[in-house]
Amino acid sequence: MKARIINLSPPQVLLNVFLIGILLGTLLLKIPLSSTSPISWLDAFFTATSAMTVTGLAVVDTGTAFTTFGQVVIMILIQTGGLGIMSFAVLIFLALGRKIGFKHRILIQQALNQTSIGGIVILVKKLLVFSLIIEGIAVCLLSIRWIPELGWKQGIFSSIFHSISAFNNAGFSIWSDSLMSYVGDPLVNIVITSLFILGGLGFTVIVDVWRTKNIRKLSLHSKIMIFGTLFINIFAFILVFCLEYNNPHTLGNLPFFDKIWGAYFQAVSPRTAGFNSVDIGSLKESTLFFMIVLMFIGAGSASTGGGIKLKTFIAMFLSVLTFIKGKEEITIYGRTLNPSIIIRSLAISMISISVVFSGVFVLEFTQRSSFLSIVFEVVSAFGTVGLSMGLTSALTSIGKIVIIIIMFIGKIGPLTLAFSLAKPEKSLIKSPKEDILTG
Repeated sequence: MKARIINLSPPQVLLNVFLIGILLGTLLLKIPLSSTSPISWLDAFFTATSAMTVTGLAVVDTGTAFTTFGQVVIMILIQTGGLGIMSFAVLIFLALGRKIGFKHRILIQQALNQTSIGGIVILVKKLLVFSLIIEGIAVCLLSIRWIPELGWKQGIFSSIFHSISAFNNAGFSIWSDSLMSYVGDPLVNIVITSLFILGGLGFTVIVDVWRTKNIRKLSLHSKIMIFGTLFINIFAFILVFCLEYNNPHTLGNLPFFDKIWGAYFQAVSPRTAGFNSVDIGSLKESTLFFMIVLMFIGAGSASTGGGIKLKTFIAMFLSVLTFIKGKEEITIYGRTLNPSIIIRSLAISMISISVVFSGVFVLEFTQRSSFLSIVFEVVSAFGTVGLSMGLTSALTSIGKIVIIIIMFIGKIGPLTLAFSLAKPEKSLIKSPKEDILTG
């Protein structure tokens, strides 16, 4: 048995460790101490998976169905799933004075989606320190709003829960309406969005900015992520603001500045954050379709978010532009992208589309709901976003299992799953090249 475990590839180890974490979370959420009333094993499993994959979809109300202990369990699962099990393993190893071996460094590299193992332990240290500092600052700022409103105990707990949930892009809230009560609150809007934007940029970008502090000296990956995130957020804000401006069920009846805050929050949230400050089910179909696209794109590589990742989308987009222009090499910021990145991006996109298509196909048979709400739910699960048009609580048992599988795939990544299942074959024989007709 031990030999079989040792022979597992890094993706297989990560997959198994993640499953163990979800199962432990399920057991903890199932005990009477965790819930205000008994919940089924499937609902406990769904909640644990949603928390561990930092998705935020909930089949039961987090604030009323779970006790403070149960909410703490969910919070720990979110933090563990967001920052990574291997990151916490490194922290424990260092605290015990043990060295991080080569095999463990490879596992950490796979978990954080890094290209090399050089400086991987230092990266984890900085990641954990930065995360705790940012979450701590957010707790202090949110406490300014929620302690006077909710009292010391509930105010501090709410601040801690939502800070961890936001930074890890989980979207879990202990309130039934998420953050709809604070649609026009500048403090809550700025703090929560800053948390999930930072978490969505990716740890590599955060460390790169921390180290260089000069935007011109940043790596190509960091530049693409920062400027790509800035562009897509501004574009999304303008589009949501224009589409929902006169919608009486969302922004229409709000004061002008509350409309700005509401449009901004809901524009930046779909790329894996999962919080909502307006009623998602009341958004126009055009807005919902645009959000589906944002959820599918997702956040940054090595971030707390899901989706195919922004860099994958940009690589695919640049490859199309390059083909249209009749060029042979894909260039950006004076650098040429390696062709293997395009192949990898294509593989991620195709596997992701297949997962979403399969999920939608099954739910169409098992759910009595509109096609748009089913697509929205599946893409939200795959992108580990957590936004819902109201379908989550009405899911059948089969529907819950399908969404659980999709959340899991969305978190570990399509390629990690493929690599864990595939048996790599290397061949020294190369076949002759030949063209085929396309287009």
